[in-house]
Amino acid sequence: MNLEKLQAWLGKNNQDIAYISDPITIAYFTGYEMEPHERIFSLVAFKDAEPFVFTPALNVEEAKASEWNGDVFGYLDSENPWEIIADKVKQRTNEFQNWAIEKNNLSVAHYQSLHEQFPNADFNGNVSPFIERIRLYKTPEEIKKLKGAGAEADFAFQIGFNAIKTGVTERSIAGQIDYQLKVQKGVMHESFETIVQAGANAANPHLGPTMNKIKPNELVLFDLGTMHEGYASDSSRTVAYGTPSDKQREIYEIDREAQQAAIDAVKPGITAEELDSVARDIITKAGYGEYFIHRLGHGIGKDVHEFPSIVQGNDLVLEEGMCFSIEPGIYIPGFAGVRIEDCGVVTKDGFDLFTHTDKDLKIIPVNE
Repeated sequence: MNLEKLQAWLGKNNQDIAYISDPITIAYFTGYEMEPHERIFSLVAFKDAEPFVFTPALNVEEAKASEWNGDVFGYLDSENPWEIIADKVKQRTNEFQNWAIEKNNLSVAHYQSLHEQFPNADFNGNVSPFIERIRLYKTPEEIKKLKGAGAEADFAFQIGFNAIKTGVTERSIAGQIDYQLKVQKGVMHESFETIVQAGANAANPHLGPTMNKIKPNELVLFDLGTMHEGYASDSSRTVAYGTPSDKQREIYEIDREAQQAAIDAVKPGITAEELDSVARDIITKAGYGEYFIHRLGHGIGKDVHEFPSIVQGNDLVLEEGMCFSIEPGIYIPGFAGVRIEDCGVVTKDGFDLFTHTDKDLKIIPVNE
């Protein structure tokens, strides 16, 4: 069905061919997932002909055994993949003047290699906005997979909370989370590097886990997610190790209030910008607006970050079936950082969350 939508888009927009280069997009259209690294992996779709998947030769049989039931062509490392793609295209159709590419993904080098095979063709078509739009609305089956990923994230939080003790490093806790996800849940891929940050480190949101050792009376921030049947989870919690100070507790409760207010405000018809403002206004009025340094949220699906962006300046009207995160944060350099994040889906009545780990400030007793 998704490929039929792509073919219809090609016809409507006077495009002959779509060259799909993003492995996540290819998986969305074909059901076949693969990481090509430096090799060429693509889906070539036509307005009036059957599409084909193009992979390295070592992946051809794997692709044929996947959900994809169309043609699969491959190339050896010693061959020029672009010449083979061009040959297969010309066998399929005589119409290859107008190409739509994923401008959000296709590298300049690969674009130039493709253009060399079709020097008189027009490659100005951009299929990326269309792909963003159709991936915006999740089906019940996709939502089921996202909820499965969310359940794995909830499990991961418990592993992380239980691993906190004085002297253990952030990386050690992250490693225990990843290991137990594999051993107990069979999770082979996190959706991004598991983040554990203690104390002032958490004021640098994307620093990642370091060899910093946990100390009593710090806030510890977790941001983690898994891949479940090709769909991502992404969730954050912040806990107190030992007795939180008044200011630590204050910024936590402000952030929690902002997140809950935004969750409660979700309904079909609100815009992305309006939703961002719900949380941002609470943090700003409390005097911490300058420390909320990112958007409120991002879309989630086959990719951990996708369309839409819940941010100031985005007037997109949110509708039923859209899935995204709500994750306000307060980051005070040299002191602490707090982020509370859940992903969910817009329903006719509100926002159905994928993660359910409790959000009362969890105080973990000091364990020397």
